[in-house]
Amino acid sequence: MKANRNTPKPNGTPDGDNALPAEGPMKDQASAVKHRKRCFSLSVGGAIGLLLVLFWALMAFIGPLIAPHDANALIGDDFFGPLSWEFPLGTDYLGRDILSRLLYGAPYTIGLALVATLLACTAGVVLGLVAAASGGWVDALISRTQDALIAIPNKIFALLMVASFGSSVPLLLVMAAFAYMPGSFRIARAVAVNVMTMDFVRVARTRGEAMPYIIFVEVLPNMLRPVLTDFGLRFVYVVLLLSAMSFLGLGIQPPDADWGSLVRENIDGLGQGAPAVLAPAVAIATLTMGVNLLIDSFGGRSKRETEK
Repeated sequence: MKANRNTPKPNGTPDGDNALPAEGPMKDQASAVKHRKRCFSLSVGGAIGLLLVLFWALMAFIGPLIAPHDANALIGDDFFGPLSWEFPLGTDYLGRDILSRLLYGAPYTIGLALVATLLACTAGVVLGLVAAASGGWVDALISRTQDALIAIPNKIFALLMVASFGSSVPLLLVMAAFAYMPGSFRIARAVAVNVMTMDFVRVARTRGEAMPYIIFVEVLPNMLRPVLTDFGLRFVYVVLLLSAMSFLGLGIQPPDADWGSLVRENIDGLGQGAPAVLAPAVAIATLTMGVNLLIDSFGGRSKRETEK
């Protein structure tokens, strides 16, 4: 005799389907909430880095507005003056207020580095996507060109550019962008090639989607985190490169000054322990340290999420 399909199950229902409330959706919702919390949570180091980055970003916008003195005003009687209420960070080799010059130099150091990094990463990501999507000889041509550029040491390349064309703000931007574009290209291409092999991209190809749709809708959103992490790293490199060029006298020219220039022009006060040389060096260090802490927090969080 055939078994009755409606024979009651131990839970008291015909098929046992409605015995208990479905826990799957509730678990999925809880997992989604936890994932969102992790996305917006930072480690202690990441929080410190975020505060440092936000502070210097704010100074880049409002620094010249809140500076107590004009950047080039000769108002101090004491060269390499000590810390005081009138001059919180002392005075430089000409008696100018270092705090004011530091605040006036923030837009140059941070603004130029940010624009140069945007140019480098945008060009690198675009070329990386084109190479990964095209493949074949296009990929080979772009990759070999970038390999040739990355083989040139960045500082040697920068010195050659400045020696050939002179120092100017547009040249500094182009020089820094070209110097760090190949590294951004390699990261973007490697991630894009990996994403291109995933199932959802194959499904999009099967549906007959155009290549621009696949790149901007399917591939690019799934490579944002490594690209943003690389952006932070490139920003640190560009800050250090531009500061080094200014320290050598090949960056921002007087009477304007970025933080690297402030270190160079006050280097004679190092033996005296003058704050004029220490303050811009500390500013460069805290900016780069803040960005590093922030991107390290993103990398660590990504690893923890993968393990979970």
